[in-house]
Amino acid sequence: MKPERIIIIRHGESQGNTDKSIYRNVPDYAIPLTAKGRQQSHDAGIELHERLGDDSVMFYVSPFWRTRETYAGIAQAFTNYVMREDPRLREQEWGHLREVDVTKAIEAKRDAYGRYFFRMPDGENGADVEDRVTTFLDTLHRDFEKPSFPRNVVLVTHGFTARIILKRWFHLSTENFEKMANPPNCGYFSLKCGYHLNSKYSIEIGPKDEPIPAPWIWKP
Repeated sequence: MKPERIIIIRHGESQGNTDKSIYRNVPDYAIPLTAKGRQQSHDAGIELHERLGDDSVMFYVSPFWRTRETYAGIAQAFTNYVMREDPRLREQEWGHLREVDVTKAIEAKRDAYGRYFFRMPDGENGADVEDRVTTFLDTLHRDFEKPSFPRNVVLVTHGFTARIILKRWFHLSTENFEKMANPPNCGYFSLKCGYHLNSKYSIEIGPKDEPIPAPWIWKP
């Protein structure tokens, strides 16, 4: 059955968020959370439990270390849940190890060109991420058809990927996607289904726990 709520949450603060030089020596997938990020994950679990209650939860988690750590912190607040790791929820691929000045140069080119269409050297552009997100959502909807599917879904992912999920779910234009900002660390969107089984989902809560009428108007 269709879950009542779908939560799309960004990972907690990572070492890459606080120190860009880590990308010189540590692969993106292996960057862990900071102590603050682990606390954010724990606090997010408490907040999500208050929102979702004791109903069953299905977690889909990016395989990056920071998202897996975030899931571990959130899951402490729950007892009735299932977890599935899915690489299609991973961060946009930025290529390989890189120096700080190289990262800044890439970011400048991306911002000038457009964040959605700019392809990272040896990496992905937004369209690539949307392609894999689309296949993930196809899987998600097939999972909805299972009679015993949990009442709630939590997607533990990354800022850019979270925005791509919203773009694909609500069929947003590329221009509206470009207006969106990443949610803060452990910020999330809550999508709520209507009362009828054939109802559509709508944005219930945005990343600052504020109701918003459409996902593309939120700015930090």
